[in-house]
Amino acid sequence: MDRIFTFLFYRKSLAIFLLLSPLLIWLGIVYIGSLFTLLIQSFFSVDSFSGVIKHEFTLETYYDLFKLSTNWDIFIRTSLMALSVTIMSAILAFPVAYYMAMYAGPKLRPILYLGIMLPLWSSYLVKVYAWKMLMAKEGIITWVLEKIGLTFVLDGILSIPVIGGPSLSFSYIGMFLVFLYLWLPYMILPIQASLERIPKSLLEASSDLGGNPSITFRKVVFPLAFPGVVAGSIFTFSLTLGDYIIPTIIGNSSYFIGMAVYTHQGTAGNIPLAAAFSVVPIIIMMVYLNIAKRLGAFDAL
Repeated sequence: MDRIFTFLFYRKSLAIFLLLSPLLIWLGIVYIGSLFTLLIQSFFSVDSFSGVIKHEFTLETYYDLFKLSTNWDIFIRTSLMALSVTIMSAILAFPVAYYMAMYAGPKLRPILYLGIMLPLWSSYLVKVYAWKMLMAKEGIITWVLEKIGLTFVLDGILSIPVIGGPSLSFSYIGMFLVFLYLWLPYMILPIQASLERIPKSLLEASSDLGGNPSITFRKVVFPLAFPGVVAGSIFTFSLTLGDYIIPTIIGNSSYFIGMAVYTHQGTAGNIPLAAAFSVVPIIIMMVYLNIAKRLGAFDAL
């Protein structure tokens, strides 16, 4: 063993290659290999009479996917939900991250970290079902609003066309709240990391040059923290875009991309169409990641 370690010590490139090769093989086979298999499957089709997959290259599945307006509704509905969750997550996360990075002391900061990370340590399904019970018509939110005489507020929100519903647990608003709760930590932490990297000397220089706190924030803090916002948005947008459990449990019966993939792959057995559905969020994320890269998001990760 000593000879091997001595041999690798003087050949650092070979040592690094050997250290990284298991990870690269794992990513190559499991991740890239599965994506390539998925892409191949999307170019097959299903025989309409026998239901058997025809392993012949065709664009018929993509034609079936894009010719239906209902599928376009699914793409638009999912993208709008992902975008709205991302924007609201950024709005809510920035003040929290700003306080943690700029004002929280060494004793308070670990407590805030713990509070942000704590929801991530419990079961995903438990959190979703807990929210469903909270937002049900007979749930605690309705009960509290009845006790303080604000039921009309909830009724007014639920009466909003399209996003409302019979109760929070059967509406887009409820689904939005659950997405927001689950993915908010993934937005706070990248922003907080980017804010911590801002040199204090820049803030002092802005103050010395006559910049008040508002100008310093707009001209110095926010531009330097913006890559962190974009980095966090990658998590919130992609996680919302591909999730199928929350739309299944919360909200009405309207389909999202993840639900469509699950249904076509599992219940309907139409694997080529499920694969074609899966390609759509991959393309959306490729475009999104390209934009994020140009905005410097990967520098904040």
